[in-house]
Amino acid sequence: MTIVTWNCNGALRKKYNELACFDADIIVIQECEDPQHSTDTAYKQWACNYLWLGDNKHKGLGIFCKKGIALVNNDWADNDTKYFISARINDSFNLLAVWCHAKSPEYQYIGQLWKYLQVNKNNLKQAIILGDFNSNSIWDRHGRNWNHSDVVRELEEIGITSLYHQHFDEKHGGELQPTFYLYRNIVRPYHLDYIFASRDLFPKIKSVKVGRAADWLHTSDHLPVIVSI
Repeated sequence: MTIVTWNCNGALRKKYNELACFDADIIVIQECEDPQHSTDTAYKQWACNYLWLGDNKHKGLGIFCKKGIALVNNDWADNDTKYFISARINDSFNLLAVWCHAKSPEYQYIGQLWKYLQVNKNNLKQAIILGDFNSNSIWDRHGRNWNHSDVVRELEEIGITSLYHQHFDEKHGGELQPTFYLYRNIVRPYHLDYIFASRDLFPKIKSVKVGRAADWLHTSDHLPVIVSI
């Protein structure tokens, strides 16, 4: 099974063919349009097995699976946060799609995930958590209890770790492979996109990859992150 997360920077209907090279079973996309309200027939056919949410039909969060994969919305409590989709995959593990985008006055960006975890930790067993976190430990603030490092620590406490950091033996904040280039500027790189998973899934992880900037910056400011299990 191959799983991909990618912030497509909008207009997925014009870009989904770029993902064919991965032959992915599960794709989590941020900033994509709602297939149900799309007038693009080919895009709607491609999105044959999906879950989507968003406040704007042109830009939301989606999980797209191959035909034959059982994709069921868990409908977990969101604790007044945005944007998360929890799903059960083939009745074997839970998947949490993440787009930490909301600019809440109290819990911004990564704070949304921290707040979501406070009511859903017990659900995250045999789980994969992936998406655009819009966050990195380089932006931790002293005295704040929902920093990036706090979220990483709380996930570690329930046995969930970043597959990129595990695979490449790198620390949060010291990533050598960016997943985002501000304004698509090659000299402004950041690591903002992650795939976390329960430790008991590690023996089944075959590879972890980040797309090459030269291959993807013509379509988005984010690069895809790919895991094969």
